[in-house]
Amino acid sequence: MIELLNIDCMEYMATLPDKAFDLAVVDPPYGIGAKLVNGGTWAKNRKKEYSGWDKVPPQEYFDSLFRVSKHQIIFGGNYFNLPPCRCFIIWDKPQMRIPTMADCEYAWTSFDSVAKIASILQDHGAKRIHLAQKPIALYSWILNKFAKPGQRILDTHLGSGSSAISAHYFGCDFVGCEIDVDYFNATKERFDRETRQVAMW
Repeated sequence: MIELLNIDCMEYMATLPDKAFDLAVVDPPYGIGAKLVNGGTWAKNRKKEYSGWDKVPPQEYFDSLFRVSKHQIIFGGNYFNLPPCRCFIIWDKPQMRIPTMADCEYAWTSFDSVAKIASILQDHGAKRIHLAQKPIALYSWILNKFAKPGQRILDTHLGSGSSAISAHYFGCDFVGCEIDVDYFNATKERFDRETRQVAMW
């Protein structure tokens, strides 16, 4: 079951028992919006959007996240006060070798395993609805490496909904929280469009 919620993730996590989810895959704000706008015309034209959500989460967020999930994968882990980890992920962006864009992104994980590199292209032809949008294929890669079908997965910052679309096809129970109503509505529309099945008669 896929559940998309227009709610503050802190409010939602406060209702959960300990270890309610097998895995949390999250992409919280990094607090670097002023630097990201140098990444191209699309970002520059949306500079004002950063002021509403690009705030580093407080420590209480991470405390809650660790309480409600057995394992965590946190994008932008290099911006947060997290313990050292052995199994970090590097998302290699092979099509983005331009000076104003990052060649890769770092994700912290709680897994005790070897570090991994995911060379994943952006979704070809996908309409971008969020400044921090990541490809569906990246989340599919993560779920195949770190999750099992039927497990419960949490995304506290749903954003563009790529994680939810991937979870739908992977076959796990998923809850995604998005506090911004405009992003939520755009994401819900994208999810419905991307997961709509053609009726077979």
